[in-house]
Amino acid sequence: MIATEQHLRQTFLFADIAGFTALTEAHGDEQAADLVAGFCRNVRALLPTYNGDEVKTIGDAVTVRVPKAADAVRLGLAVVADAHDRPRFPIVRVGMHTGSAVERDGDWFGAAVNLAARVAAAAKGDEVLLTADTRAAAGAPEGVEFETRGRERFRNVAEPVELHRAWQAGTGREALAIDPVCRMAIAPEHCAGHLQYENRDYCFCSLECAAAFAGNPARYAEPRTE
Repeated sequence: MIATEQHLRQTFLFADIAGFTALTEAHGDEQAADLVAGFCRNVRALLPTYNGDEVKTIGDAVTVRVPKAADAVRLGLAVVADAHDRPRFPIVRVGMHTGSAVERDGDWFGAAVNLAARVAAAAKGDEVLLTADTRAAAGAPEGVEFETRGRERFRNVAEPVELHRAWQAGTGREALAIDPVCRMAIAPEHCAGHLQYENRDYCFCSLECAAAFAGNPARYAEPRTE
């Protein structure tokens, strides 16, 4: 039996905003919605370069289908880099998995799609996370390095899933400060203000976030490590 296009193995990529709930609480629904709209536009602008097709958006997440796993990995890295290079923009996370799925009326269904979403939820901010299936299918994309992240269990998935992290070789991007209130990433030169708490410096995207932190620093401060 010849596989139809709907059943061919392909890679599904989920990209979303890390800490979106905190961002909405800090800045309100309208600004959060504007940031999501901007994020989706930025992802769409990258799709033609990597042969990606937008499947749908759900809240702050974008689902993309990419025929070739290597292109999907490059796209994921491009999405993270694009967000990282904007002076005040939420940090994003990307997850992907390669497998077969079924298309119905422009949407895609199947275990591969569901697992890609679970992998994205397991990714940290500024991280591109992929399954072993995607890692094997991607081969050795030029300029990309991989690191094994071990196995993780996901709800409704029978066996633990082997995960890998991808990053662009040779990238030395400056680490961004993370506003502890809204979780927005901020280039140091764009911080609206700084506060110190328990010998740690915190940077804020706005005076409103700084005021919220000052009113209840224990709520937002990072846990102390001995």
